[in-house]
Amino acid sequence: MTRRIRVGLLWHSARSGNLGVGALTVGNMALASRAAARVGLVPEFTIFGPRETGPAYVGPEVATRTIDGRYLAGRSGFWRDLGEIDIMLDIGAGDSFTDIYPSKRFAYMIATKALTVARGVPLILSPQTIGPFSRQPHSAAAAWACRRADAVFARDPLSLAAMAKLAPTARTIEAVDVAFVLPFEPRPRGGDRIKVGLNVSGLLYSGGYSGANEFGIEVDYRALTDQLIAAWTARPDVELHLIPHVNSALPRDDDRAVADTLAARHPGIIRPADFTSPSDAKSYISGLDFLTGARMHATIAAWSSGTPVVPISYSRKFEGLFGGLDYPWLVPARGRSTEIAAKFIFDAFERRAELAADIARGQPIVEAGIERYVAELATRFCAATA
Repeated sequence: MTRRIRVGLLWHSARSGNLGVGALTVGNMALASRAAARVGLVPEFTIFGPRETGPAYVGPEVATRTIDGRYLAGRSGFWRDLGEIDIMLDIGAGDSFTDIYPSKRFAYMIATKALTVARGVPLILSPQTIGPFSRQPHSAAAAWACRRADAVFARDPLSLAAMAKLAPTARTIEAVDVAFVLPFEPRPRGGDRIKVGLNVSGLLYSGGYSGANEFGIEVDYRALTDQLIAAWTARPDVELHLIPHVNSALPRDDDRAVADTLAARHPGIIRPADFTSPSDAKSYISGLDFLTGARMHATIAAWSSGTPVVPISYSRKFEGLFGGLDYPWLVPARGRSTEIAAKFIFDAFERRAELAADIARGQPIVEAGIERYVAELATRFCAATA
């Protein structure tokens, strides 16, 4: 007889235009399935996340629930559905378990965790960025949630250190981003010209949500982008590809809009059709010879498909993740001028073989982090179905 485990996926998405959130969902489902198979279980998934309207990239067998105020209130929505699952994997949309965003978002993050705990459902915080937390009562609420979780997985050493301060008694384990295992179809590299990918963040190109550079990056991102395009389009041996990775209804956050603008301004640039799924984007990226970009999961797609990559950071999640892989080819959010950043990227482009070697050298770190996560899930799945 087939033994099943009902797995809730909290703050995941089946159809987000942000392909990074989608990569987390597909990757976490793959790892949860691996853990379940290890202990003779078949998983049934339910995704709990915000309302999204894009094309679905999970199968119809995956149930979905939309989180809003009405759904969380009373006992006929989230509370009732919690009674239909055996364990909850909460990924916090990757980087939303923090108090740097509006308090309403944090309230939803805490409320769903608190209700899961109150319903007696085992709660696992899947690999994600933890923090930063710098205000009250946010820090106290976050610490409480971490202590009540059965396990907390930090996806990088900086988040692990943050957990040591926030909730030192919580069961905290260092892992890696689950998007490293996102499935894809490898595409051939090589040819007469060097295929360079440029992932331009619409958010950073617009100066942030407000246009006031609330991320505090010291590089002039728009000027850096223009400088990269000018240099690469002037080289006859380079074929430049724009790689949108966030399809957003918010014009300031939409990579597609800025890609269209840049492609119209520079007719020689290749602007591929919008990607239909995270795996579609990763497959395309796997055929490039080099990529630089500011959407973290576009750069993870490159790294995990063996494409030499230079991430352009706008927050500590980049430094934490790639620092944990001992990968030095990163433009930090602060501490470098635009000219120095451009020079660094051009130098890395010429040293692509070194970048590829550093990716290969970091692969055992990824594999070890994935194994720690899968092994813990297998143990927790057994306990939840005992």
